[in-house]
Amino acid sequence: MRTIMLLSALLATTAASAQDMPMTDRPPEPKWSLAIHGGAGTLTRDDMTPEREAEYRAALQAALDAGAKVLADGGEALDAVEAVILRLEDDEKFNAGRGAVFTWDETHELDASIMDGRDRSAGAIAGVTGIRHPILLARKVMEDSPHVMLAGRGAEEFAAENGIETMPPEWFDTAPRREALERVKTEQVSALDVDIKFGTVGAVALDRGGNLAAGTSTGGMTGKRWNRIGDSPVIGAGTYADNRSCAVSATGWGEYFIRVGVAKAICDRGLLAGENMQTASDTVMAEVKTLGGDGGVIVVASNGDAVFSFNTSGMYRGRATSGGTNEVAIYGEE
Repeated sequence: MRTIMLLSALLATTAASAQDMPMTDRPPEPKWSLAIHGGAGTLTRDDMTPEREAEYRAALQAALDAGAKVLADGGEALDAVEAVILRLEDDEKFNAGRGAVFTWDETHELDASIMDGRDRSAGAIAGVTGIRHPILLARKVMEDSPHVMLAGRGAEEFAAENGIETMPPEWFDTAPRREALERVKTEQVSALDVDIKFGTVGAVALDRGGNLAAGTSTGGMTGKRWNRIGDSPVIGAGTYADNRSCAVSATGWGEYFIRVGVAKAICDRGLLAGENMQTASDTVMAEVKTLGGDGGVIVVASNGDAVFSFNTSGMYRGRATSGGTNEVAIYGEE
């Protein structure tokens, strides 16, 4: 009986001590972090109505909240990235999925990629039509095929075999995108002149398990021909994730991002040179600008830092962390 009483007293004392322990002495909660983008370009307040700006901010916040909930609930980085991009692919304000730009032949050719920082497995699809959520097809390539990238009809055949949802061509059509194509054709302007406010979507995340993931989805450039493919489905250019360093998703003039190998270059500077992610990102984006390209990146580091870097006047973007950060922005001065 005496032994039982002594044990009870000891347990009570231990419990009281735990309650009295200062918060600083308790093990910290595992971190999670998330960053998203909806394209970079010439974005100024003069080009926006208050109503349109509010719509973009609300869309970014909804996508950010979807990914943040996954991470806050203990979910995986891959699932958070997917949750963000699914929302943006269904939102016609962004150039991915529904609302994708028109090719010269008045079709929609969609590209996407996703990467798991745990083992650097990756999946990508390029030049597909009719796929409602290209990011789901990219993930299916990563998880259920022996390949990294599938393109065109082969990718569409793989999608059909795996039950990936499709939609008719007109589901992707929107009036602003058609007007942009008409301008390219009749005014003989470049895609850069009509795509300045619209863009690729992407997300990068760190989950409580310390795992990183990145994903990117796009419709490409207005009026593109000859099955042109940009950086978004190219692992190492538009998308990259490595648990040892960071996760990156890019948006911008794809030809330059491919030439620089932007996404992997940023992660390598962090891993091999020990640079912080802001410095690494700014350095690589400066190189893109020197060559003549523009755009931006979102980055989440293995330590949870979530940063942006862009050499344009604005980028649709947002970030949320377990530390309480939750913000969306459009213009460069924000």
